[in-house]
Amino acid sequence: MSTEHSFGPNLGIAVPNWTPPPVPDGAPLTGQYCELRVLTPQDHAAVLFQSFEGHDHVWDYLPYGPFSSSSQYHRWVRDIVADRAHLFYAIRNLETGSWQGVASFLRIAPEAGSIEVGHINYSPALQRTRAATEAMFLMMEWAFSNGYRRYEWKCNALNLPSRRSAQRLGFSYEGIFRQAGIVKGYNRDTAWFAAIDSEWPALKEAFHTWLSPSNFDSNGQQIEKLGDLTRLVRVASDPALAD
Repeated sequence: MSTEHSFGPNLGIAVPNWTPPPVPDGAPLTGQYCELRVLTPQDHAAVLFQSFEGHDHVWDYLPYGPFSSSSQYHRWVRDIVADRAHLFYAIRNLETGSWQGVASFLRIAPEAGSIEVGHINYSPALQRTRAATEAMFLMMEWAFSNGYRRYEWKCNALNLPSRRSAQRLGFSYEGIFRQAGIVKGYNRDTAWFAAIDSEWPALKEAFHTWLSPSNFDSNGQQIEKLGDLTRLVRVASDPALAD
């Protein structure tokens, strides 16, 4: 008697008519509080170096920096933007008119529908501003509106501010990859987070609610917290953080 099953193997949920999304083309991303433009050494290196200068701690968990001079940072920007594995944006705070940070698309895998945001480096002037949050929203919106299924965030497991930011922005915690690398001579365990396309409509609504001018009082203080708005969307919270 045959032991074969007519229904075949369980391969999970079918994804019919899958079409890989496009690679990011570097089109400007503009919101209410910030704009993102493709990072170039000639347009952004000098002003970004000034925004980072004297704040060496912003480089602690990055695999490069701090930089000792504007020319050194200029060379780094020149080299990194030539690497087509990344697409770096410079971030301009429209409330101040200044270029104050960078972020990048990387691990761009259209065939899998997956893309990562990383190399995030905000000057102290950009941190904890509406522009800082909106920059992350604009990049996430680009990814999901162009057909990506998975949007990733990874960071050094010791970098609790980054883990806290990921959770606040609606990324779900997926675990720790132990001894994932060696950075600046130190072991790196990597914390993984991700959001997926089925979560995006609810996350988008949460961002719209938080970014609305009506969510801020006359002193610019938030009324509703973004982390409270994204909490119900996240499928897993980071156990190292108080939610």
